[in-house]
Amino acid sequence: MQVVENGETYDLTYAKKAVIVVVLLPLLVMYTEAMLTPALPTIQKEFAINPNDVSWILTIYLLVGTVSVALFGKLGDMYGKKKMFLVALGFYTLGVILNGFAPSFQWLLVTRAIQGFGMAIMPLAFALVREEFPPSMVPQVQGMISAMFAVGMVIALPLGAWVTQNWGWRWTYHSAAPFAVLMFFLAWRILRESRYINPGKVDWVGAVLLTVFVVPMLVAVTRAPNIGWTAKETLVLFAVGVIGAILLVLWEMRAENPLLPLGIISSRNPAIANLGIMLAAFGLSMMSQANTYLLQMPEPYGFGKTILQSGLLMTPMALVMLIVAPLAGKFMPKIGAKPIAIAGALIGSGALAVMSLYATKMSLWQFVTTLVFVGVGINLMNISLINVLTFSVPKRMMGIATGSNTLFRNFGSTWGPAIAGTVMSTYYVLFHPPGAPAFVQIKIPTEKAYEVLFGGASMVYLLLALLAFAIVEVMKRGKIREVKEGGEEEVIVE
Repeated sequence: MQVVENGETYDLTYAKKAVIVVVLLPLLVMYTEAMLTPALPTIQKEFAINPNDVSWILTIYLLVGTVSVALFGKLGDMYGKKKMFLVALGFYTLGVILNGFAPSFQWLLVTRAIQGFGMAIMPLAFALVREEFPPSMVPQVQGMISAMFAVGMVIALPLGAWVTQNWGWRWTYHSAAPFAVLMFFLAWRILRESRYINPGKVDWVGAVLLTVFVVPMLVAVTRAPNIGWTAKETLVLFAVGVIGAILLVLWEMRAENPLLPLGIISSRNPAIANLGIMLAAFGLSMMSQANTYLLQMPEPYGFGKTILQSGLLMTPMALVMLIVAPLAGKFMPKIGAKPIAIAGALIGSGALAVMSLYATKMSLWQFVTTLVFVGVGINLMNISLINVLTFSVPKRMMGIATGSNTLFRNFGSTWGPAIAGTVMSTYYVLFHPPGAPAFVQIKIPTEKAYEVLFGGASMVYLLLALLAFAIVEVMKRGKIREVKEGGEEEVIVE
């Protein structure tokens, strides 16, 4: 079935098949990443490494992935998004397979780095959705993708804990590997190559400078809570990162075919989407770390739940988001992305403010209910921002636009846990676990720590609501406005 929108013909039958791939993809990503979290203590014991070392299992994936999303996004624009999607998914699949067979900690870091090259699969998927799907269908598909992230998290955390406990951490990857291979096969068979190509030379200098900027900065943020924010190593890493950022901007301003086209990613709507997604990721990751401690710390300092129970308690939030996200995408062309972004940010901010005041005084189910409102607000914000971004950038630049957006998201996701760890290390009490030797004491975050973390996240989302007022609306009253090379056109959504 063919449909014509904005003067272009789209194959609706193909689009419905492709939805299977792009909607299942977040399940793969969240399954493989979230299942790793409960397995970290087991990996630490097997390889006889300290907690600082084990954190590199997460960090190396993030470091490589943050650079790769920009590079693969640009290459997707130049050579075809399906080609680069399959290359990235190939790296991701290979990494998942090899992780489970790593004979040493060093090998595990290498295979996690290989997996990190595949982080670009999500921004490339967003780009393919925007390019190959009818504009009227895009918001709803983006909503379905966002909902599946939450579902994947809920499935993966308790399942990862169960698999690690009963079968060992390697089976978290062995169980994910067939799913990754299946996804590669489905993508190869179903997806079509993108219709827009933007040829040019690869900006390798820009890629090197991006690495010099990103890697020291993220390493500094990751290590600062353990070695200190004012430690010499931290300050040197920050300084190198700042120098790298300055050199990157200066180079990209004069490069013939820049890796990061500053004129595109810094124009009004893309800049708001990038800054907004960074702040949203920062608030979400800071809140998530606080939630983990509050759910799992022993009473009276928390709810005393296991990892498995904590994961299951996230089910109501995921189920509500599974309903709300596609509906928001469906009605967004009529209501507008801007009002939904503002509403989502305010809902998230309000619920987080309540948690800041009452989190340690709530019953368990009051806490879970409040989390549902937080999740709905954050989800509405994310769906709006990705649609604002994808309809504000020419299709031939979609790969680098979505890749850059993921780069900003990773920065926010890195800063969140670092700030949360610092706050919880500042406000704590010492607790002696029952049955443990007398000298064993653990740090338990206090009520003040949760007040600061949830209150801080609430302020972040309030700032996001104010930021969203500056969005130039891309859809309203059934019409979607696309940015094209020669200006803007309206698409009537049936």
